[in-house]
Amino acid sequence: MNTRDKNFIDEFKNYLSVEKNFSEHTLKAYCSDIVSYILWLENIDLLQVDFNKLREYLHFIQRFDYKKTTIARKTASIRTFYKFLFRERYIDTNPAQSLSAPKRPKSLPKFLTPEEVEKILNNVKIDTPAGFRNRVILELLWATGMRVSELSNLNFGDLNIEENEIKVFGKGAKERIVLISDRAKDYLIQYINSARKLLAPGYDISEINDNTPLFINNTGYRLQNKTIRKVINDTVEKIELPKKVTPHVFRHSFATKLIENGADLRVVQELLGHAGISNTQIYTHVSMKHMKDVYESAHPHGG
Repeated sequence: MNTRDKNFIDEFKNYLSVEKNFSEHTLKAYCSDIVSYILWLENIDLLQVDFNKLREYLHFIQRFDYKKTTIARKTASIRTFYKFLFRERYIDTNPAQSLSAPKRPKSLPKFLTPEEVEKILNNVKIDTPAGFRNRVILELLWATGMRVSELSNLNFGDLNIEENEIKVFGKGAKERIVLISDRAKDYLIQYINSARKLLAPGYDISEINDNTPLFINNTGYRLQNKTIRKVINDTVEKIELPKKVTPHVFRHSFATKLIENGADLRVVQELLGHAGISNTQIYTHVSMKHMKDVYESAHPHGG
């Protein structure tokens, strides 16, 4: 790859970060997609590419065993990249303007029943500071529907414990308020007052201000997403729950439970931080499917 193209990627990365507010994960994926695309072009100048060449690339990547969602993302990466090049006037016309990705398969979100959630929570050992921290994290995921990145980014200044409220910064740095249950609140208070102070022996974590991370590891630094995922994986494996459980499954479970209990769709949208109501409406389908499953298994003439 030549120096000019490397500079394009650096500028593109900055554009995605500053102007599009992409997460670090999405940013890396988009830039990786563009690097792969440029390498495929070999000696062809990316500024001279036409629509047909882009279609040829899409046909090329479909030879591999990618999921449809991955191909959709790779297509979006190229469209965004050429839109950026056109905006910055590196090209006179945008060859990717009409580029379309294969339709994403519609699948209902996986969710846990409240009983399954309780089983997971009750099997987190809380006899160590780290164990107690982990229980608090899972309690908050279940009580609030937060994304795992939102939870790991929480600072002390985001807490309004008296009012059972937490300020969250979601996708695109959008701010919202989530509510916590009394039980989650009690666990959180105990964590702050006792367990957190014991998490990083030998490290000075006594100075707390609004920007201090709420959840820390054993060196006093902010807890990372992957640690939270590992906690869930280890617990689910131990109780042999026959479901794949991720932090996002807690989010789906939270939303599904609210809908099943008659919560207004707009309220659920607000709590989840969805930009549009259509993202939230999928949970009504989940709820309906669950009701049909229960009906068919419970009613003598259901099945």
